[in-house]
Amino acid sequence: MKPTNANGLDFPTNPHEEPTMTTTAPTAPDPFDPASLRLTGEFTAAAGVKKLLLTVPVRKPDKSWFVRVHPSDAYRLETAVIELKEERETYLVASPLWADLAAESTFSPRVLFTAMNRQNVLFIWPCRLPGSDGKLDEWSRSALEATTHARRGWVRVQSNMNLGAYEVSAAGGNIPDPDWPATSFADLLRIAFKDRLIETLDHPVLRRLRGEL
Repeated sequence: MKPTNANGLDFPTNPHEEPTMTTTAPTAPDPFDPASLRLTGEFTAAAGVKKLLLTVPVRKPDKSWFVRVHPSDAYRLETAVIELKEERETYLVASPLWADLAAESTFSPRVLFTAMNRQNVLFIWPCRLPGSDGKLDEWSRSALEATTHARRGWVRVQSNMNLGAYEVSAAGGNIPDPDWPATSFADLLRIAFKDRLIETLDHPVLRRLRGEL
């Protein structure tokens, strides 16, 4: 073996030879090195990119959800809709058609609330309003009461068949308020009902209800 010094130089046994440098293979980087896995400011900035709101469901809250209702009156609307229960679809109806559809059983007044669940899913919550006779069933009345509570705090809405109404439970923890989007209510309606707006009596849904399709 050739002698070496502290600088890694091999001294030749022959005094006429030049010393040579001993090299070692570089160490592979540790894939679990915390320094290589730590989040950077660039990632934090990229993660803050705002997602586009492309879908707004029109539905009742799921029985497992805790929900809130937007506290502003600007994010609610009393209107009229066609509700197809079997298809679970709700169609917004333009006001010039209301008089012509007054006798249609699937046509009824609704108040549309802007709501959000704990998973940050924004949705439109339709609740039935009293008809021309001023009457309202217990299911509809309790649903409206639930929206009042949901404007002030997180609630869970569950049906009670024995009671014949919805039961409302308040969240036990101190849950932060939802982060409501800056999107206008008009744009929320435009997204929610983009394929479900009835503006003429020749709309396929109305023709189907008349037995023409």
